[in-house]
Parts: sequence; C-alpha cells; structure tokens
Amino acid sequence: MASAETDQTEALFSLKSYHVSEELGFILPDPLEELPPYYQPWMDIALRIPELAQSHELRSRINKMPLLSSKFLQKHKELRLAHLALSMMTMGYVWEEGEKDTVEILPRSLAVPYWEVSQRLGLPPIITHADAVLANWKRKDPDGPFNMENLELLVSLPGGESARGFFLVTLLVELAGVPAVKNIPTVINGVRCGDTKAVARGLEIISRSIEDMTDALKLMQVHVDPSVFYGIMRIYLSGWKDNPCMPKGLVYEGVQTAPMRYSGGSAAQSSLLHCFDELLGVKHEPKSASFLTYMRDYMPPLHKKLINDISLQPSLRSFVQQQDRKDLNNVFDLCVKKLLALRSYHINVVSRFITVPAARARQLRDQNHNSDGELISRAPTALEERGTSGSSIMSFLKTVRDQTKDTLLPEGSREIKHHS
Repeated sequence: MASAETDQTEALFSLKSYHVSEELGFILPDPLEELPPYYQPWMDIALRIPELAQSHELRSRINKMPLLSSKFLQKHKELRLAHLALSMMTMGYVWEEGEKDTVEILPRSLAVPYWEVSQRLGLPPIITHADAVLANWKRKDPDGPFNMENLELLVSLPGGESARGFFLVTLLVELAGVPAVKNIPTVINGVRCGDTKAVARGLEIISRSIEDMTDALKLMQVHVDPSVFYGIMRIYLSGWKDNPCMPKGLVYEGVQTAPMRYSGGSAAQSSLLHCFDELLGVKHEPKSASFLTYMRDYMPPLHKKLINDISLQPSLRSFVQQQDRKDLNNVFDLCVKKLLALRSYHINVVSRFITVPAARARQLRDQNHNSDGELISRAPTALEERGTSGSSIMSFLKTVRDQTKDTLLPEGSREIKHHS
C-alpha cells in the first residue's frame, strides 16, 4: 500500500506496477514468435514436440541438443518465449513414454538454461499457466479479432486440435476477465473514500465479466475432445510433486544433485480467481487455502504481488455490510453468485474431462479390454482422481465452491439456500 505521506492522487490503488495490460489483463501482450538465431536449436525442437513425441524421437533429439548460454536473452518477452519453449520440451521429455517409462534426470543442455531463465523470471522450472496460456498465442491475421478462428498457439503439446482448443479457450476465459481486473481498483478506491456509487459501478462490471468468463469456458465442450484430453494431453501437464509415477521427483542435471519436486500446470495458477477471492473476501478452509497460496508461487511475481496487495486493502464485504444499502448488498451478492456459477461450471467441465473418462478407463481395465481400443485406456492410472497439480481435484473444487457460497451476505445466502 502507498505510504501515508504521499498525496491522495498518488495513494490511489492502481494496476500500473503489476505487469497487467489495459487491454489483455494478465495475458502477455503480443508474445514474440522467435528467439535470437543463437537459440534456433531450441525452437527447432520446441516447434515439433507433437510429431517428435509421437515418433518417440523427442528424448533422443533433446539428448543431442547443445548446451546454450541464456545470457543472450535480454528482454522480458524473450525470456517468456524461452521459458515456454523449454517448459514444453521438458514436459515432452519426461512424459514421452507415458507413466511406465518416466525419467529421473533432465539432461544438462535443457536443465541448466531452463533453471537460469526460470530464476530470472521468478517462475518455477516446469510448465505453468503463465507459459502454456498467457504467453502462448498469436493472431493469424495481426489486425483480426481475438477469437478462436484467428488465434494460434506458438508451441503445442500432443493432442492436435484438442490441445489447441484447450489452451486457447483458457486464454479466452482470461480475456473475458479483463474488465473485472480493470475494475478492482475502482472498487478498492471507492471503499477507501466511502464512494458507494463507484463501488456499485465497479461490482456491476466485475459480475458481468465473471459471467462472460463462464460463457467462454463453455467453448471447451466445442473445441476439446474429452477422450483426447484425458488419454493423451493430461499427462503432459502433470508435475513431479505428489505424483506416484515419479515418487522421487526430477534431477535437473547441472543445477543440483538432489531431485526437485514441482506441481504441473493448473487452473489454480490463474491470477483472476485469486484476485476475486481477495476482493470479495472469500475465506478458504486451511487445506484449500494452503494449496491456493502455494499455487501463487507458479505465477509471475508481480501478479502474485497484486493478489497479496488486494488482500491488504480494507474489507469490501465489511464496507458493504456497514453501508446497509439494498442496492449495494444486491450487487455484492450478484458478484459472489457469478463467481459461484463459474466455479460450479468448472466442476461440470472437470467431471466431463476427468471423472467420466476415468470411470470409463477403469471399466475397460476391469474388462481386460485391449488397451489400443479406446484412447482413454492409455491414460495414466496414477492421475485418475487427481489434478495435474497433484490435488484431489473434485473434493478440492467442491470445497472451494462451498466456501464461495459462504461469502454471500446473510440475506443472500438464505435466498440461495431457499433456491438450491
């Protein structure tokens, strides 16, 4: 928070210092598509990960890769593209042969520059939401719209059109959340100076934006095939922490001799929901709270700082209760209900893409079906009830949803119980 001696205008809460874009929120604006020519050996492999993994040549290609210095990466966007390329190569290297033939050592030529780039960005050396979604897009037509038809991934994992759909739909969910992020300062500053109209106006925009996020998430069922997601893609997003396939973790050769453990990519690494929780005062029970706080270590440091700084502001929920105005109560509760609806729909998506295919895979195994029959039967058994980040996914999501419901004002929660 700004110090007391700065004048009132300077003390206003603003997004300026957090690497948040006016147009794109947490999305990296116009990511680079190429690294300096020195790094071509990385890009030559990164751009071919799906085909090299399918032909089982990815590991051997990475094993032959030269050890390059990271010192020629100067700009933030160069570091982000390097982190994306090295992340995708690492996931491909570890999981190319599925859960049966994992590796214990990431080779020096990949591990050392990956570690260095990660340290400079303040990100972990594993794939994150900030890589695979926020920094992994380009427009086909630079002047065209920001939509599914005009977007392409920079680097992909196995899974074909479903992989493209999964990452780009998630990107569109982030885009839909931009008006909400932009209005967080409006609400915080309104609370600080007692401007109920500004608070109500900001909350109205935030609630509409959260609803748009839910609508964007509905595109998953159009663009992603659940059996491809479950049977092919999911393992490539899995980490080496709390993963029975890799109980020891992974040794980053040339970095340190002891294995390291990191969680895989997860929707819990999106800064959007963390910001909304802190703004609205959603209180998570200890287990969920510690997992969500841990996931913040997988975000760009300034995004993590924004979430923390929002948490230090005067309580919006208390402000609304003190004003005791029906219109303000209603718009606060509307925001919570829209967040509740988004979380409920996310549970629906996870059920369709994980729980149902997992049950089908178990059924096929119990019937001793030959594993070439259906895609989902190839999926790793170790991940059946877990998220890629290592969480017990359904119980976690339902707990988080229920805690969101508890944030409703006493009147609003009575009303929702009456309807549910």
